[in-house]
Amino acid sequence: MKYFDFAATTPIDPEVLSIYQEVARDYWGNTSSLHDTGTNAKQILESCREKLGAVLQVPAQGIYFTSSGTEANQLAITSLAFSQGHKGKHIITSMAEHPSVGSSLDFLKDFGYTITKLPFNQSGQVDIHDFNEAIQTDTVLITISHVNNEIGSIQPIEAIYQRIKDRQILLHSDCIQSFGKMEMQPISSLVNSMSISAHKIYGPKGVGAVYIQPDIPVKGLFPNQTHEHGFRGGTVNTPGIAAFVGAALKASHVEREKVMALRNLFITQLTKEMDHIFRIVEAPFNWQNPYVLGVIVKGLEGQWVMLECNRRGFAISTGSACGQSVHLKANTLLAMGYSQEEQKEFIRISFGRNTKGEDVKALANTLKEIAQSV
Repeated sequence: MKYFDFAATTPIDPEVLSIYQEVARDYWGNTSSLHDTGTNAKQILESCREKLGAVLQVPAQGIYFTSSGTEANQLAITSLAFSQGHKGKHIITSMAEHPSVGSSLDFLKDFGYTITKLPFNQSGQVDIHDFNEAIQTDTVLITISHVNNEIGSIQPIEAIYQRIKDRQILLHSDCIQSFGKMEMQPISSLVNSMSISAHKIYGPKGVGAVYIQPDIPVKGLFPNQTHEHGFRGGTVNTPGIAAFVGAALKASHVEREKVMALRNLFITQLTKEMDHIFRIVEAPFNWQNPYVLGVIVKGLEGQWVMLECNRRGFAISTGSACGQSVHLKANTLLAMGYSQEEQKEFIRISFGRNTKGEDVKALANTLKEIAQSV
């Protein structure tokens, strides 16, 4: 199977897997236990916190390890909102966020919070004029992803920050699709909170993290929790965290140039003599993460195209992997003003560390064969 769904998950790196196995074997104690076995595991945990803080260039005391990127988003958004509830209950987001963001905001509605969801422009980005118009006197939180998970458009986080920096409004960003693929300091220096995940960067599944500025008074959703400074419950996954940090330290931004070349090769091969069938959905060059590519296949349902590709040995997707099983498809296209029909025709191609040029050409040719066979 030729794999083109790296935005959904990545294979674990062999060196990272070795880290997991070593820590699971030698440092298996509960980090909350006071005996030497627990203390040794605790030392590994805190060393990982320091190292991840250095990677993100943020204070280590603001990092909380979680069971996933989804939990990181949910804990951050709800905790930040509740911490500011005495000031106001209005939150601004986009129409094209990850389902974990949407579920958090739906949860907050039951506590009296109101949500403004901004559309995207034709570049797949939040429009700053629309954002300015959405700010209210009781706005307390903005949650906008750094990189869209369906088409890879980079959101104008700096411009958003400039609009709210002199107001008492917090900014959270889902950085799960950008961490390990882009330099994070320009974002981590602006946001109050950011979420990341291990399995998107060749680490293990079941591990994530959220950074929240240490001076923000947040607490977990449930009382009397003892792990991660009371932010969440559950025995800490020390081997998973060690492997996560190992993957983060190994992540290379140099791959970006290789991926950009593969992306350009794929687009050229795919649209050659068939640009009337395949429409590329992307942001302008400087605002596009090359790892993710959105395509509309005119006249064909994306799910059928995905299954045909699978039958021919290629793994692609039709949008966020976290939404496919419940038929939440390509919300990004609707946010950009595309029709319901075009939404159904959407597929997502995503590139990774192991993607090869010959496989890119083969996938492009396979998609053309599928389109011509109908």
